[in-house]
Amino acid sequence: MTDYNPNSRRYWLFIFLAGLFVTNAITAELISNKLVEIPFSFSLFGKQFGPFVTIVGILPWPVVFLLTDLINEFYGQKAIRRLSWITAVLISYCFVIVLIALHVNTKEIPGSGLATDEEFRKVFGQAPWVIAGSITAFLFSQILDATLFHRIKQWTGNKYIGLRSTGSTMVSQLFDSYIVLYIGFVLPGRMSWSDYMSIAPTNYILKLIIAISLTPLIYLGHYAVRRYLGGNEN
Repeated sequence: MTDYNPNSRRYWLFIFLAGLFVTNAITAELISNKLVEIPFSFSLFGKQFGPFVTIVGILPWPVVFLLTDLINEFYGQKAIRRLSWITAVLISYCFVIVLIALHVNTKEIPGSGLATDEEFRKVFGQAPWVIAGSITAFLFSQILDATLFHRIKQWTGNKYIGLRSTGSTMVSQLFDSYIVLYIGFVLPGRMSWSDYMSIAPTNYILKLIIAISLTPLIYLGHYAVRRYLGGNEN
């Protein structure tokens, strides 16, 4: 980002996009302690995929995918890399606060409807391995996404927006799907290797479907940003 004028549209658009990026990433981490079933299935090469069981934290990730590409497109590779590092630090900080809160005794008031210690721990007491795997996968996939996006743009110029946006996301999420499960569940012995090799590809297929379905929104996002910025895009 080259324009640091606090009175410019470009400056405030970056503040908004960065804030939305961080908010969605942290929210995804906090709500990931819940499984949901997506009633969608299909056959590919004789193998059945779906219905998909995944964490509810996947809900904000399409927004993160879209924001990653928009920030990369209009503010550059360095901006999204730095923002990804900052977000990883803020996610870690958030979990430190949650960890402290877990060790503070709850004052239970009968009939208040407030969470007890057990209920609070069940919702926010994610295992350290899961947290470490999630943060590592996020940071690695974001940096890989930014690098691939930049390389594809160098090769194709300003053409093929969908190719660099969807293509970089498809590759980066392949690594994300395997890293988060391996560190969070295989290393601590909570998941067998056979289950890992079955669940990871299924989760990636789901992310692949999401990435492809986002293509129209990518073009819409580019159009909206260009309209808002006018001619001041660099």
